[in-house]
Amino acid sequence: MRRKDYPHNPTHIFADDTLYFITAAIYQKRPLLQAPQLKQLLLERIRLCFDNHHWELHHWVILDNHYHLLGKSCVGQDLSRIMTDIHAFSGYHIKQVTHTQERVWWNYWDYCPRNEQDYMIRLIYLLNNPVKHGYVANLHDYPFSSFQEALTTYGSENLRHQFQAHPEFRALILREAYDDEF
Repeated sequence: MRRKDYPHNPTHIFADDTLYFITAAIYQKRPLLQAPQLKQLLLERIRLCFDNHHWELHHWVILDNHYHLLGKSCVGQDLSRIMTDIHAFSGYHIKQVTHTQERVWWNYWDYCPRNEQDYMIRLIYLLNNPVKHGYVANLHDYPFSSFQEALTTYGSENLRHQFQAHPEFRALILREAYDDEF
């Protein structure tokens, strides 16, 4: 495992065959990803870059000014190349669509969950992001998230238990429009 330090950038960890939670943000928190086609373009680029470097993309959410990813590395050293590729490609297209002159991406932060509980905390945080930021009241209603895949993978009962197990989400009000209450 290697760490990379720069005076004004977050420390990045480069570890092989390791779980990663990655967050990236738009410069100055501008809502440059409001257009659904830009969210879709970003998701496709993320998937392509992860595939090209043999990384696994487990879960994701894309909002108007940031995104979160959960995945597993193959070669940790590839993280910088993956993020550079994602941000260079998407930044170019975001500028074309939004006509912004300023830089698009601010930076990215990575964290390596230490165990299954740590991973699940990050997963629940990621999945709940559209509710937290007021995009939707019901997780089923947000299309730019891997919530449906998580529901299939973990099952409704297990996922509900995970949400209720973490203090931050115990008070989460889940609309009762669906049998699984999400």
